[in-house]
Amino acid sequence: MAAPTLRSKRRRSALRTAAFLSPWLIGFGVFFAYPMVSTVYFSFMRYDGFQPPSFNGLANWTYVFRDYPMFWPALRNTLWLVVVMTACRVVFGLGVGLLITKIKTGAGVFRTLFYLPYLAPPVAATLAFVFLLNPGTGPVNSVLEGLGVPAPAWFTDAAWSKPALTMLAVWGVGDLMVIFMAALLDVPKEQYEAAELDGASALQRFRFVTLPNIAPIVMFAVVTGIIQAMQYYTQPLVAGKVASGVIGGSGQSFEPGYPDKSTLTLPQLVYNLGFQRFDYGAACATALVLFALAMAFTALLMRRRGGLVQAGD
Repeated sequence: MAAPTLRSKRRRSALRTAAFLSPWLIGFGVFFAYPMVSTVYFSFMRYDGFQPPSFNGLANWTYVFRDYPMFWPALRNTLWLVVVMTACRVVFGLGVGLLITKIKTGAGVFRTLFYLPYLAPPVAATLAFVFLLNPGTGPVNSVLEGLGVPAPAWFTDAAWSKPALTMLAVWGVGDLMVIFMAALLDVPKEQYEAAELDGASALQRFRFVTLPNIAPIVMFAVVTGIIQAMQYYTQPLVAGKVASGVIGGSGQSFEPGYPDKSTLTLPQLVYNLGFQRFDYGAACATALVLFALAMAFTALLMRRRGGLVQAGD
């Protein structure tokens, strides 16, 4: 009788565990597993949303990688934003956090001023930046011309559109600032005092005390920044539309990426293929490329996180 009793206890324990996990399991299945399997399935199908899907092998993948002229510019732009935008946001967010933690008077005011841009809606913030950086009438270029500095064309110049988007992302770095401030304030003061007694400079204290203590937060900021850059859609689309003069309205068509495909990203490509060209198979193939890139970047960072944690050794 002991064996059946033990088996029944284990069964009840397993059922109880499954019951507690059921909300997560349902959410994982509905919002991740099913969409992922469907995306893989449709990437090998010819499907326009109207006719039943039909198998076409690797035709969608061949079209995306070889025949679709917008794929490679979108991939290059996305990788550029992942590297440059993520690095600038992390460095600037950490720098602002360090600055505010050192301020003795008025820290709350500065913290609020730096955090408020993060609360601005993405569309409104992008519209404001496009008008501020307007090459003809924008106040930024007016100031630069008054100082005798050559004024860039910003969102109307393919060479300056991505730096302008990076400036927009750095302007809204309040979320990282708050996270870094919390991590910096949690660093034990005794370690700073010991390092100072040993004659460590400010740079050495940052390298050997601050950085090892906040390394997990830096890793979190980098990983989430890469994911956000991989999903960058609204800001480049709105900036390209406004800079090109296509604000909206019925009857107006717009190919994303203005100017000269410089603001085109892979999420825009997924939307363009799936909901403008009704080529769901190619859109799913592009989405899987985006997913694979995000996983590759995350795995690479996870493997190297030990080096960051041991930066002060």
